[in-house]
Amino acid sequence: MTLDQLKIFVEVAEMRHVTKAAKALGLSQSAISSAIISLESKYEIRLFDRVGRRIRLTENGKIFLPEARAVLNRANMAKSILQDLAGHHGPVAIGASQTIAAHWLPRRLATFQAANPRLRLDVVIGNTQDIETAVVEGKVNVGLVEGPTQSPALERQHIDYDKLVLVVAADDPSPVSPSKKFDIKSINWVIRETGSGTRRGIEDLAALEGLTLDDLSISLVLPSNEAIREAIEAGAGATIISRHVVASAIEHGRLREIPVNLPAREYALVLHREHYKSPVVRDLIDYLLDNASVTKAS
Repeated sequence: MTLDQLKIFVEVAEMRHVTKAAKALGLSQSAISSAIISLESKYEIRLFDRVGRRIRLTENGKIFLPEARAVLNRANMAKSILQDLAGHHGPVAIGASQTIAAHWLPRRLATFQAANPRLRLDVVIGNTQDIETAVVEGKVNVGLVEGPTQSPALERQHIDYDKLVLVVAADDPSPVSPSKKFDIKSINWVIRETGSGTRRGIEDLAALEGLTLDDLSISLVLPSNEAIREAIEAGAGATIISRHVVASAIEHGRLREIPVNLPAREYALVLHREHYKSPVVRDLIDYLLDNASVTKAS
């Protein structure tokens, strides 16, 4: 069993598609298939079931997957240590959820990179759940998220707060207005996908009313903040979203903010408790924490 075989196995398991895994790894489909067949043949075990053009993990494959990931994580950790000992620094991978990546992080990373011009910073963007998974699996060195995390393997540190707002189109004729009693169940909601920190804002508001999302009228579920904003401007309903995302649209009269008392949302830095952190990663962590806000949004 080789590290290359493990890497191929993990990629195929995550992609659930040989062609996509081959493209991601820069290998031929035949090389991917050969590596999987070799692994299965050597240990006389079936790791995947082939279903048409797609594949899925067998029960044995599901058991083996976390072990394969753990071996690759340890190998990456060993590589990082050797690079540090040799005085070489590889790229630092940062995972950030959408609002942080678009509005909080860019200027801070630009300043840090200017002070470390030979360093490359690679940013991966996903929802909070995606970034949590990437940190746990060692795919990124540092995670920055807007929503709660669940894994006990992570340590979490506050870096800022975000102001959430309820918005509708400027000419929206819905009953949502400052002059009428706010009724969360009377609104057509546009929300983010499962795992998004932005979605959690609406879930929290519903919980304050003793409700869940199943009790609300959900008209659209969209995968990005920008798609949400465009849909709301087009009159699709209402949403709760970061003020950063909609500030310009409110200022220019495309969206209308509805006064609602919404709790501030925490931005957090998340790290794996056990993964190796190179000196440059520690420098980045210290920099981000030094530039964190300690004032809670009103």
